[in-house]
Amino acid sequence: MMDMQYTYFVWSLILLLIWLVVFIVQKSQHVKMMTMSIGTAPLGLSEPLFYPDYWFPPTLFRLGEATGFDIESLIFSFAVGGLASSLFGVSDKYVLKPLADCEKSSRRHRYHKFLLSSPVWLFLGLEGLTTWNAIYTASLSLLGGAMTTIVCRPDLLSQAIKGALMFTGLYFLFFSAMAASHPGFVALYWNHANISGIQVAGIPVEELLFAFSLGAMWSAFYEHRHWLRVKTS
Repeated sequence: MMDMQYTYFVWSLILLLIWLVVFIVQKSQHVKMMTMSIGTAPLGLSEPLFYPDYWFPPTLFRLGEATGFDIESLIFSFAVGGLASSLFGVSDKYVLKPLADCEKSSRRHRYHKFLLSSPVWLFLGLEGLTTWNAIYTASLSLLGGAMTTIVCRPDLLSQAIKGALMFTGLYFLFFSAMAASHPGFVALYWNHANISGIQVAGIPVEELLFAFSLGAMWSAFYEHRHWLRVKTS
């Protein structure tokens, strides 16, 4: 059995391999997927908010243990950014078309930039007003961002729902495989005293909440940000 010292690193690389497969399949969405991955990767630098209050897995060069930062989180964030934004389109071919100028001028879009940043100010607000674990404030902030996206762009509702379900499904399979390859990893390295303790098939429910929230937000963010509409072909 592989040393658990490298579990997070190896499975981050496996997730990156899954990203590569989806990237190859989604030939028409390379720019979108790469943009979202590059934009999401820096969120890996937020790991000190979660380490060790939420979890504390062994990391390369023991960086996480020493500083709270780690290489694995950057790889993981890069991969989930692209996957969460594009996975919904694997089953259907689609193209992105610009919104008409008349649609852009709708009253719903008066606060376009402010609402795009809603996950940030929601997260800061919840962090400042509550003592919740960061996994909850992050997940609720992403879910709130998905809701503001849908208010502004009702046409993205089905895309957000499909993206949330598909990414959660993929994440469930990915996490189950990781846990099966290293029995005891979850028991050892999640801070169970600080979270609900509820598990689904051995997976902390917080992981699935995060996956669902990220899938809902990220699957529609690029289109919302760049005034685009999805057209299936």
